[in-house]
Amino acid sequence: MLKIGLTGGIASGKSLVSARLRELGAVLIDADALAREVVEPGTPGLAAVAAEFGEGILDGDGRLDRARLGSIVFAQPDRREALNAIIHPRVRERAAAMLGTAKPGDIVVQDIPLLVETGQGSSFHLVLVVDASDEERIRRMTEIRGMTVEDAVSRMAAQASRDERLAAADVVLDNSGSVEDLTELVDTLWEKRLAPFARNLAAGRAAPRGGGPVLSPPNPDWPAQAGRLLARIRRAAPEVLGADHIGSTAVPGLPAKDIIDLQVNVSSLEDADRIAGVLGEAGFPLQDPSARDTPKPPDLDPSVWQKRFHCNADPGRPANVHVRVLGSPGWRYALLFRDWLRADADARAMYAALKQDLAALHADAGRTLEYAEAKEPWFTEVAWPLMDAWAGRTGWQPPSYSAARG
Repeated sequence: MLKIGLTGGIASGKSLVSARLRELGAVLIDADALAREVVEPGTPGLAAVAAEFGEGILDGDGRLDRARLGSIVFAQPDRREALNAIIHPRVRERAAAMLGTAKPGDIVVQDIPLLVETGQGSSFHLVLVVDASDEERIRRMTEIRGMTVEDAVSRMAAQASRDERLAAADVVLDNSGSVEDLTELVDTLWEKRLAPFARNLAAGRAAPRGGGPVLSPPNPDWPAQAGRLLARIRRAAPEVLGADHIGSTAVPGLPAKDIIDLQVNVSSLEDADRIAGVLGEAGFPLQDPSARDTPKPPDLDPSVWQKRFHCNADPGRPANVHVRVLGSPGWRYALLFRDWLRADADARAMYAALKQDLAALHADAGRTLEYAEAKEPWFTEVAWPLMDAWAGRTGWQPPSYSAARG
């Protein structure tokens, strides 16, 4: 199943998005609705809230007085944390039970107002953030909900900042316009990305890629995108011995194909095979179980360059995952090449020129294989001696992952 985390600040329009996704066919798990359920009269949750905040927090019918509780927790952060400690575990337990009933191919949307605050982003294949400016949200709360400006600002301050939510987002849905505008955005997202992603996951296949090599200008958001993908990999396979953003998108200022390359470290290729299934479930199905890198230092045995190669099932964010044995030549080469390019402006310029020349030469190929193969002699004959000499001069060493396991 495709697991989507949906969030947004108060008055952002998140409820409109969740309702539309449900209409389109998503299985909706609403954290707010579950939070109400776990404190219904007679529940252990309500008893725990009353024990923490006093019986005065109940109304005459023995139900939770939400307005009174809200006035306490939004004014006192420590009391809000005490309430969250009661509510959140119970909500997660209910959500997990509902998730367990979903079928392969389902698109499950978990509507979680505090998704960012509770650090749950890596649990999902995608995080959707409904966004509107702080000024617009205050206007909606005061003009539509009848709140005072002070109360609106207090409610916003109790949540993650807008910048924090945007940093956690794989997809941002701009709700600064009309309801119709937002609905159109959701419908397009469903058709172009969510539904194909779910089908790819169910089939265990990568998202199709077509066309020749197209280089994009350097994108300062590439490292953040890679970071979110790496977090999902680490959560799915906590036994991996570290993981890194590699390749051209990991080098600031370097033009690149808009494909994120990641390296996952394992103790052996047998370990790589053991985690192939969980990587697939996390959105990175295995593509080539016998892949090997072209040996870069020509004096090394090609057999030591084996790896496992996965690609992303998400049509909206192409990514390659190279699963290599920690300490192997291919593992070391990928990290050294990245760090050499980061440190040496002349090396970056030389590689950028090569990429641009070869991309132009193979622009009509209809695929990127010829472009990739044309770069291989340069890696062996030009890059390897230069980067090896750089490593010797600078004392470069690869990162240590001794504490990364688990």
